[in-house]
Amino acid sequence: MFENLGWSEIIVLVLIGLFVFGPDRLPKVIGEAGRMLRTLRQMARGASAELRDELGTDFEIEDLHPKRFVRKHLLSEEDEAALRKPLQDAMRDFEELQHVDEVTEAYRDETPSPNGHKTPTKDRAARYDDDAT
Repeated sequence: MFENLGWSEIIVLVLIGLFVFGPDRLPKVIGEAGRMLRTLRQMARGASAELRDELGTDFEIEDLHPKRFVRKHLLSEEDEAALRKPLQDAMRDFEELQHVDEVTEAYRDETPSPNGHKTPTKDRAARYDDDAT
């Protein structure tokens, strides 16, 4: 539960608790907080077990999320594929455009400009600063 807390953060929290509650009351407060946390975990486990008993063994608590519920119970696989197809087509087009950009960049680097000067590369063009003039 506290995987994202490091030792230094825990020490800081204990020091803050020491200043707020004092050395006499701090152990009592920590004990009460631990009991409350244990009780909350037991209540959550009991609620999930009760839901599993009522709704069946194949039930997942994540299925209660509205988007997942609609996707699982209302949409068939064909409907879901039809919804995903435009996004997949757009991603495929985007990947093709990235490839075209790479090819044109390579071509631009190889060909000289019509007036005989070499065209500025991307790095050289990026160094131009409007504020400097």
